[in-house]
Amino acid sequence: MNDKKLHNIILSFPGTKVIGFNRMRFLLESLADLDRQLRSRGGRLWLLRGDPSKIFQRLWEELALTKVCFEQDCEPIWNERDQSVRATCAERGVRCEEFVSHTLWDPKAVIYANGGLPPLTYQMFLHTVSTLGEPPRPVEDPDWTGVTFGTLPPRLVKEFQVFDEVPKPEYFGLSQPGYGLVRWIGGETRALQHLRERLTQEEQAFRKGIILPNQSRPDLLGPPTSQSAALRYGCLSVRRFYWNLHDLFNAVSQGDPPAGLNISGQLIWREYFYTMSVYNPHYAEMSANPICLDVPWDKNPTFLEKWKKGQTGFPFIDAAMRQLVSEGWIHHVARNSVACFLTRGDLWISWEDGLAFFLEHLIDADWSVCAGNWMWVSSSAFEQLLDCSKCLCPVNYGRRLDPWGEYIK
Repeated sequence: MNDKKLHNIILSFPGTKVIGFNRMRFLLESLADLDRQLRSRGGRLWLLRGDPSKIFQRLWEELALTKVCFEQDCEPIWNERDQSVRATCAERGVRCEEFVSHTLWDPKAVIYANGGLPPLTYQMFLHTVSTLGEPPRPVEDPDWTGVTFGTLPPRLVKEFQVFDEVPKPEYFGLSQPGYGLVRWIGGETRALQHLRERLTQEEQAFRKGIILPNQSRPDLLGPPTSQSAALRYGCLSVRRFYWNLHDLFNAVSQGDPPAGLNISGQLIWREYFYTMSVYNPHYAEMSANPICLDVPWDKNPTFLEKWKKGQTGFPFIDAAMRQLVSEGWIHHVARNSVACFLTRGDLWISWEDGLAFFLEHLIDADWSVCAGNWMWVSSSAFEQLLDCSKCLCPVNYGRRLDPWGEYIK
């Protein structure tokens, strides 16, 4: 297959092996948006259901496949899948080209620069990436001039399940858990719209001398400006987001002081958690995880179920959990609240139970980042918080963030 002829075969997998309605809907809408863009240029998105290795083998047999390009999936839970495809291609002389675009830096390069070991603290991570230099800028949008889209041979269409259009979540046996106030829609089109809105908000904050407005002045009732789900599913380039923020700050401040990593701190933590997980298949569990404390958490199915259903009796905690289930998203301050409440703050229930619930319901749930945050909040791993005795009060913290109870109502 030459470079000017693109057979758009997308084998899509959710980022984890557990997925709920809102997550699946966001993923499918993202694929539908991509399909619309390709159709507007004379192509289409091919969705096949089957074993990836077998599909690529048949593509090689039917289309004389010579090269496969794909994005690096650094999460170890998918190593077996990706290695199987690489092996299939290698046996047939198909060249595999792997690109790093889901992260700012290549996590494996960060580990190599740190002497072959993951940087165990966030400060060590910052030092290591500083030796690598600034992350690459995003590439230009594709030039579709002269591109000819291919089609699948009828034999493959009969052999595998090929979707004529992107299915709905109900096809996978998922039902909508409830109706929230905010409806998140997947896809690059909506992500770029939200990016423009987010940059406007950031510019207003920069001109007032404020950085990280989402953290310093969390608005639980305002229109959400989070880009986490778009980044999670590749609807938005993390490098575009990073450099848009930094270029905007430098333009407002006229380069004095120049933008530092702190204006994109949440993106850097995302990088850190990816790097910490890349060679650790037990990263999302406690006992076999070499970087996690083995804590004697309580086993209390009744309390865990009440936490999941938003029936703990603590209004702020319950409101956040109801929003999580109905909308698939909650503000990061609410995430910290419910995570601390479940673990070391109140119920003393393992972060593994909280992680499993988040991976099912959060539209932006990411195996590496989600597990890292749960270990961090529960003081199970990562630097000085291991000795932290302070917890978020589920009453006073909620009163401070929602003094009039508007969010709860």
